[in-house]
Amino acid sequence: MQQYTVTGMSCAACQSRVEKAVRAVPGVTDCAVSLLTNSMGVEGSVPPEEIVRAVEAAGYGAAPKGASGAAAAGDGPSWADAEALKDHETPKLKRRLLLSIPILLLLMYCSMGHGMWGWPAPAAFDQPVFLALVEMLLAIAVMLINGKFFSSGFRSLLRGAPNMDTLVALGSAASFGYSLAVLFRMVLALGAGDHAALMAGSMDLYFESAAMIPTLITVGKMLEAMSKGRTTDALKGLMRLAPRTAVLLRDGEEIEVGIEEVRPGDLFAVRPGESVPVDGVIVKGQSALDESALTGESIPVDKAEGDSVSAATINREGYLQCRATRVGEDTTLAQIIKTVSDAAATKAPLARIADKVAGIFVPAVIGIALLTLGGWLLAGRSFSFAVARAISVLVISCPCALGLATPVAIMVGSGVGARNGILYKTAAALEGAGRAEIVALDKTGTITEGRPLVTDLAAVDGDEGTLLRLAAALEKQSEHPLAKAVLAAAAGMELPEAEDFRALPGSGLRARIEGREVLGGNRRFLAGQMALPEALLQKAEALAEAGKTPLFFAADGRALGLIAVADTIKEDSAQAVRELAGMGIRVVMLTGDNEKTAKAIGAEAGVEEVIAGVLPEGKAERIRALKAQGRVAMVGDGINDAPALAVADTGIAIGAGADVALDAADIVLMHSRLTDVSAAIRLSRAVIRNIHQNLFWAFFYNAVCIPLAMGLYGIAMQPMYGAAAMALSSFFVCMNALRLNLCRLRDPAQDRPIHHRAAGGAPAIRQQEESKMTKTMKIEGMMCPHCEARVKKTLEAIPGVESAVADHSAGTAVLTLSGPVEDAVLKAAVEAQDYQVLGIE
Repeated sequence: MQQYTVTGMSCAACQSRVEKAVRAVPGVTDCAVSLLTNSMGVEGSVPPEEIVRAVEAAGYGAAPKGASGAAAAGDGPSWADAEALKDHETPKLKRRLLLSIPILLLLMYCSMGHGMWGWPAPAAFDQPVFLALVEMLLAIAVMLINGKFFSSGFRSLLRGAPNMDTLVALGSAASFGYSLAVLFRMVLALGAGDHAALMAGSMDLYFESAAMIPTLITVGKMLEAMSKGRTTDALKGLMRLAPRTAVLLRDGEEIEVGIEEVRPGDLFAVRPGESVPVDGVIVKGQSALDESALTGESIPVDKAEGDSVSAATINREGYLQCRATRVGEDTTLAQIIKTVSDAAATKAPLARIADKVAGIFVPAVIGIALLTLGGWLLAGRSFSFAVARAISVLVISCPCALGLATPVAIMVGSGVGARNGILYKTAAALEGAGRAEIVALDKTGTITEGRPLVTDLAAVDGDEGTLLRLAAALEKQSEHPLAKAVLAAAAGMELPEAEDFRALPGSGLRARIEGREVLGGNRRFLAGQMALPEALLQKAEALAEAGKTPLFFAADGRALGLIAVADTIKEDSAQAVRELAGMGIRVVMLTGDNEKTAKAIGAEAGVEEVIAGVLPEGKAERIRALKAQGRVAMVGDGINDAPALAVADTGIAIGAGADVALDAADIVLMHSRLTDVSAAIRLSRAVIRNIHQNLFWAFFYNAVCIPLAMGLYGIAMQPMYGAAAMALSSFFVCMNALRLNLCRLRDPAQDRPIHHRAAGGAPAIRQQEESKMTKTMKIEGMMCPHCEARVKKTLEAIPGVESAVADHSAGTAVLTLSGPVEDAVLKAAVEAQDYQVLGIE
């Protein structure tokens, strides 16, 4: 998406006009204009020059973002963009008000204070024509000060694209023009000596309304600009974090350079208290880094050699030397800023209705004003009365509230999410998460830690230290994934050397340690070497039922005990599942594990519905099936789960860390906390509620106030009161959106369940569907889920094998066949992977 800065827009009608003009350019596939940030996102293969010409032809200005200055150098977060987000409007509007208000007060004193209530004034003011001339001159002064309304409004009207400024200009100009005509009648009455007509004319002037309308609208515009400026505080805060200099190490010396001079591979230094300038890897030193600016975590993270660091994080303690890996627009900070900015430049589905209404709103209001004028004249009311009602209609109508209702909420919500490590890539993703009815969770790395850990030790003689020490010494020579878990558990122990080490493929390990022959492997391997104690076997069976992998160890022909290894669930997984369930969301776990392991993990996490035996490529099909039952959000690591993330209504990548630009995901969670999923949905729902409130207010305001201004309720509203109401309507919408800053993302107390389509009686545990042809292979040598995956992958690569579900604890693999496959082919494939096939049924 190419980003542009747009100038000259004043309301939702302008926004609609720009969008319409750009969408008409051949080659443009999508366009979204944000009145809030004065920005535009364009998709398609069109040169920027054509886009700019189209916008200019519509009467506005445009320029590609980052076309000059810092941004052009590719130095990461653009300070030019930060300057563009700066509130330039409020100071201008404040100056206009400081000039307008004293003149307006003087005008009000003359017209109402002296003319109506007899407040003291020079004797000349007792002459009605003189007083009217003074009021006219004062009104002209105020209208000139606020001349932008008139130049923009009438220019847009002449182009056939009237906007909010047109309504203000027409209302004020009509008041002035009518009053000028009355003034001429007063002059004629003075010449004719018609005192009654002269006095009647003096009571029929609207010069104060002509001045009051642009002044009050300017007040509203200033309040709106101030509140709009606050909605982009999060994005501006992120941009301010971008360091502008770096200390490079060249020939042993420290040299401070501009951030744009840093290149990948450069060595840079970070002293205590300084910010990390670019993303990199520590090559020397250790420290604690404050990453709260990027992740929202207040506790500093310990870093040492080999660990990665991100731009804008703060070095709290030691001196660090790092090698740059990602600079400029590739840094984590730059990607976060781009994600938040892109989200603000996109349209939420909820905005479509408001945009359609805003596109025809101003012409419709002008039509209603003309009908009001004609209607009251036909009803026999005076021209003065009819004009006042028509002017009130023009100035009370507010298209801005409609145009701002969605983008201000999206901007504030995106900013709140970014501060908490939750990045919404588009406005549609922010809205979609809140409408999710089903959340599908990948198991590995999402519900679980994604790495095997030792969970249980059971020594036959009670000496767990000796069991772990000998087991770790044996596993030290192994390359099996479970060996790392055993070694991690023995960290800090002094391990003896293993001699005469041998790995028996698919079965176990054998070595001589401290003069003893030590064996390690699965139950079948050890049971073939010796008699295992019944208590140990029962313990192993219980652990297997819990989804854990028991590893047996023996020395000199006697069992030492077992060590259970499992991919443990994250600390917050069960809490996250409870929170999602409390929101009325159906939670489903997808895994390639066998049914027993899947059921155990699901039970521990609190997930009642588990779909087991699903390959990564099969997850996308499962998501499609779930989508038929409701809106689906898929949560995965963004790598193996990319197809499923892309198919889901909303794809959520968890634990992305620095990879915030994962293409397949709609929402990126910086941390590996599963509770961030419920937080993201909670924030999304709060944004949707806020948008609904804003849209209701915008429609309700216009639906009530326009008939009120027309005089249909029996109230003759003065135009100045209509201007005051219009001034406050947009301010209300912006202030309501700012309440999202108070949203408690991690507080489930306010959660409410949603009503969604029934699941269709889906069973709690599902296996891959069986076809008419199935075979069961008895396989020896599988020791863990990694072995299962290896066997599964091997079998499913054979033509005719539709799917395979391996179970290491049962020593079987169940095959679903789409056609005939020779047993010899199956056996040869498995044994080529160093496992032994005992039989095929």
